[in-house]
Amino acid sequence: MFTTAFLLLLLSTSTAITTTTTTLDSDISALKAIKSAINPTTIPSYSCLASWNFTSDPCSTPHLTHFLCGLSCSNNRVTQLTFDGAGYAGTLSPLVSKLTQLITIDLSDNKFSGPIPTSLFSLPNLHTLILRSNSFSGTIPPAISNLGSIQTLDISHNSLSGSLPYSLSSLTLTRLDLSFNRLTGPIPKLPKNLVELAIKSNLLSGYLLKPSFNELTQLEVVELSDNSLTGTIPDWFFLQTSIQQVNLANNGFTGIEILKPTDSNLIAVDIGFNKIDGYLSVNFSAYPMLSSLSLRYNKLHGPIPWEYSQKATLKRLFLDGNYLSGLPPKEFFSGKSSVSGSLGDNCLMRCPTSSQLCLKSQKPSSICRRAYGGKVE
Repeated sequence: MFTTAFLLLLLSTSTAITTTTTTLDSDISALKAIKSAINPTTIPSYSCLASWNFTSDPCSTPHLTHFLCGLSCSNNRVTQLTFDGAGYAGTLSPLVSKLTQLITIDLSDNKFSGPIPTSLFSLPNLHTLILRSNSFSGTIPPAISNLGSIQTLDISHNSLSGSLPYSLSSLTLTRLDLSFNRLTGPIPKLPKNLVELAIKSNLLSGYLLKPSFNELTQLEVVELSDNSLTGTIPDWFFLQTSIQQVNLANNGFTGIEILKPTDSNLIAVDIGFNKIDGYLSVNFSAYPMLSSLSLRYNKLHGPIPWEYSQKATLKRLFLDGNYLSGLPPKEFFSGKSSVSGSLGDNCLMRCPTSSQLCLKSQKPSSICRRAYGGKVE
C-alpha cells in the first residue's frame, strides 16, 4: 500500500514539473507577437513556426510536439531566434525587443517586409543579427549604435535605402554585410574591429577616404563592387597590412595609386570595369602573396611590365579590355608559366593565338591608333 501511494505521489510530482511554465512571461508574450505578425497562410505545416503552440512552454524540455525548432533558451529566457527559410511573410514585431537576453537572430531567406523595428536595436546582448534575403525596407537608423555587443550584422539582399549612418563607427562589428540593397551616399567611418566589409551592389558614391578606414587594423576582406564610387584609389588603401581580398569592380574610379609594400597579406584584387587611365603599375608585382589580379576593361595604356611574368605567386591575371601595347612578356608563353586569365582586347603585338591568354583577339589597329594619337607605342 505504501509503495502504491509513493508511486502515485511521484507520478503527480513529475506531471507537475513537466507542466510548470519556466519561460519568463514577457518572453512568451514577445514570441506570440512575433508569430502573430506573420501571415498564417505563409506558415507551412512542416515549418518551425507551425510547431509554436503556446499550450506548451517554449523553454521547457523535452520538446516532443511543440516548439520543435526556431528558438533556443538558457534557463528561463529565450537567447536565440533562428528561423528556417520557409517563406514566412509579414513584419517583424517591435516586441522582439522584449527578448532582452537574445544573443542571435537569424531570419534569413524568408519574405519579411516593412522597416526593421527600431526597438530591435535596443537589445543589449545581441551578438549576431542576420536578416539576409528578405524584403525589409526603409533606412538604417542611427539607433543601430545601441547594439553594444554586436559582432555580425548581415542585412544583405533586402530593399534598404538612404545613407549609411555615421553611428556605425561605434559598433564592435567584425563582419558587416549590407550588399544588394539601395543604399546611397559616401562610406562613413567604419567600425575599427571589422574583419569583413561587404557593401556591394548598392548606390554608394564619393571617394575612398582615409578617415573611413582609420584604425581598421584587422580588415581582411573589402567588397565594394557594383556601386558608383569615383576618384582615384589612393596609395594608402592597398598598404593596409591586414587586407587580403579587395573587390572594387564596376564603379567609376578614374585612377589608381600603387606603392610598393613593406609588409602585405594581399592575395586577390579585382578593379575591373572602371575608368582607370594611365600606365599599368609595376608595383602590384611587389606584393609578395598576390595570386589574382584583375584590371580588365579600364583605360590602361603602355606595356605590360616584365615583372608580372616573373611573379611565382601570380596565378590569375585579367588585363583584357584595355589599351595595353607593345610585346607581351614572352615568359607568359614559355610553358613554365602557370598564369591563367586574359590579355585579349588590347593593342598588344604578336600575342600568340596558341595561348589561352590571347584567345580574345586584339583591338583593331584603327582603334589603337586613335587611343595613342595616331601611333601605337
